[in-house]
Amino acid sequence: MRNCFRFLLLCAAVVAAASCAASRAEQMKLAERIQYSCTPEVLALVGDKIPVDLSVTYPDGYFHPKVILEVTPVLVYGGQEQAGPTFTYQGEKVMDNFKVIPSAGGTVRERFSFEYDEGVEQAYLELRSTATYKDKVIPIPAVKVADGTQVTQLLADASGTYSYKKDDYQDVIRSQAEGQVMYDYNSASIRNSELRSASVKELQAALASIAEDPRYTVRGTQIVAYASPEGGQDYNAKLSDQRASSAQKAWSKVTGEDTPADLLIRSIGQDWDGFREAVEASDIEDKDLILRVLSMYSDPAVREREIRNMSQIYTELNKKVFPELRRARFIAEVDYQNYSDAELEELSRNAIDVLDEEGLLRVASIAEKPERKAELYRRAVDKFDSDRARFNLAALALDDQRPDAAARELDAIKNPDADVTNARGVVELQRGDRAAAADLFRKAGTPEAEANLGLIELLDGNYDAAARRLRGTKGMNAALANLLAGRLDDASDAITCQCAKAEYLRAVIAARKGDAAGVKAHLDNVREKNPRLYEQSRKDVEFADFR
Repeated sequence: MRNCFRFLLLCAAVVAAASCAASRAEQMKLAERIQYSCTPEVLALVGDKIPVDLSVTYPDGYFHPKVILEVTPVLVYGGQEQAGPTFTYQGEKVMDNFKVIPSAGGTVRERFSFEYDEGVEQAYLELRSTATYKDKVIPIPAVKVADGTQVTQLLADASGTYSYKKDDYQDVIRSQAEGQVMYDYNSASIRNSELRSASVKELQAALASIAEDPRYTVRGTQIVAYASPEGGQDYNAKLSDQRASSAQKAWSKVTGEDTPADLLIRSIGQDWDGFREAVEASDIEDKDLILRVLSMYSDPAVREREIRNMSQIYTELNKKVFPELRRARFIAEVDYQNYSDAELEELSRNAIDVLDEEGLLRVASIAEKPERKAELYRRAVDKFDSDRARFNLAALALDDQRPDAAARELDAIKNPDADVTNARGVVELQRGDRAAAADLFRKAGTPEAEANLGLIELLDGNYDAAARRLRGTKGMNAALANLLAGRLDDASDAITCQCAKAEYLRAVIAARKGDAAGVKAHLDNVREKNPRLYEQSRKDVEFADFR
C-alpha cells in the first residue's frame, strides 16, 4: 500500500512537472521582455535589395530548453506580403542542429534582404513566430520591428549619360580671295604682264562676285611680300620690303578697287616656309636631302650655305623652286554669312538637296520633334553615309529607352570611336546587364563613361564608391550619390537645375538636416512644378517627421 502511494505521488509529480513545462512553453507567447533592434530603423532600398540587420535579445528564463522556435520576417505593404527567410532556434536540450538559445537568454543577429516592389515605401516589417514543444505548436503574436522603406535611390537618372554628335556647320565661313604677282631675280618692279596674269584675273573675278552677294563681307585686306632664300638674309629682307612697297602701289590696278585705309602690309623676307612646301611638292630627285638640311639647321645663313654646297641640287632649285618664291600676294579676308536656323529649316522642307551633311546635321539638331530629327538624320545617312547621323539615331532610340534599336544603329557605324563604345554601354545598361555595361564604360574611358560607371555604383548601392567616382561633377546622380553616402553639403552643391526632381532632392536633404522650413519650401516648389511627384512625397518616409 505504501509503495502504491509512493507510485501515485511520483505520477502526480511527473504530471505536475509536465504541466509546468508545457505552461512555460506557452508563456513564450508573452514577448514583452524581448528586445528587438533593426538596422536601419527605417528600411531603405540599397541597390536592388532592401537589406535588414536584425538583432533579437531573449531574456533570462524566456527560452524553454526543449522548445524549437521558428521566426519569419515578413514585409507587409499595400495588401501584399513578402516573406523573408525563416530562422530556426532551439533550446539547449533539443537534440538538433539549429542555433541554440540558452535558458539564461542570449542575442541572435540575422542579416537578410527583401526584393524591391512597388508600394514598399509604406511597408512595415514584422516577425511571425511559432514555438514547438513536443508535438504542440504554440503560435506567438506577430511583432512589428520597423516602419516604412526609403526609396530615395529611385531618384537616380538610370537612363545613362551620352551626347549627340555635333555638326561642324559654320554660321560664318571664313575664306580668302587671293592673287599674286611674280618678280624677276633681284627685282622689286612689277611687270605689266603680271597685272594681266591668270592669278590676278582670278582675284578680280572673286572680288566682283563678293561685291554682288550680300552674304559676303570683306573683313580685311593685306599684302604679303617675300624674297626667295638666296643671296643673304639682310639683302633679301630689304628686297622683300621693296616688293611690299611696289605691291602697295599696284593694289588698285591688281584689285580694281581703291587702296583701303586699313590695308595691312607685311614683308616676310626669306620665305623658308614657302621653300619647304615647294620642295615637298616638287619632283626634285634629292628633295629628301634638302628637307633634312632644313630640319638640321635653324640659322638661315647656314641653311643657304649647305644647300649651295650641293651644286647640282642648287641648280635645280634655281630652275624649279626659287622663281616661285619671288612674289607678293594680294589677299582679301572674306566672311560668308551662312544660312540661319530659320533658313535651314525652310530649305529642309522645300529644297533639302541644297543642304550638305553639316547643314542636315544642324537642322536636325534644332528640330523640335524626335520624329523630324530622325527623318533628317536618316536623310544624312542615305545621302552622305554619315556615321554621326547614325550615332544620333542611336541616341534618339536611347532617349526612348529602345536599346535594341540603338544597338542596330551603332552596329552600322563604320568607324566607331570611344563615344560609340560608351553608347554601347548605355545599351547594355538599359537592357539591365550592368556588368556588361561597366566593361564597355571602362573601355570607353571618356568623362561620360566615367559618369556612367558612377551611376552603376549608385544603382548597385555602393554609395561611397559612386560619390568618389562622381566627385567634382554636377547633376542629379552626383547629388544623390553624395546624399546617400551621407555628404549632405556635397549633395547640395551638385544640384544645378530648378526642376521638380531637383527640388524634391533638395527637400530630402533638408529633411535629413532637420530643416523643417527647407522641407516645406522645396516641397511647395515640387507641388507647383509637378503635382504628381508631390503626391509621392506624401508617402515618402523621408518626410515622416515633417507632416
